[in-house]
Amino acid sequence: MSVAPEFIQGEYQRTLDERFRLSLPSELLVQLGETKSCVLAKERPGCLSVWHTQGWQSRLDAGLDLLRGKMRAGKLEGRLGQVQMLGRLLSSRHRTVELAGRGRLLIPEGFREFLKVEAGGEVMVVGAGVCVEIWNPRAWLEYLESRMPKFGRLFDKLSS
Repeated sequence: MSVAPEFIQGEYQRTLDERFRLSLPSELLVQLGETKSCVLAKERPGCLSVWHTQGWQSRLDAGLDLLRGKMRAGKLEGRLGQVQMLGRLLSSRHRTVELAGRGRLLIPEGFREFLKVEAGGEVMVVGAGVCVEIWNPRAWLEYLESRMPKFGRLFDKLSS
């Protein structure tokens, strides 16, 4: 899988402008691979992610190939509802977006509501290893409070 050339990290506070545009920090843009086109995805309520297009597409293609193979082999018989749910979520989960000058990203409709931040509102922009995340500050704080106590174990597990 092709991913960004760096382990993306950093935490920055930013403000959405009145048109829901956000300037991504240059430090994260360099780590993301300095691309004009990227993929914006809905991750969890209050969080969007920005992916290097090739990395996202490789990951998506691999998953869809497995799913198509299971469908052809009849392994998803009787699971039509789950397949439909996956299709609905996948259809609305991501969109290719263009970055304007200085790494400015326009957050499209449908993604704005998911992020739950008004125009002119604050967001947290965070490096998440393989992508950049845009968080509603309240959701970010809740996430940190629930996950930070497990940081040491996670780091040890992934680095050993």
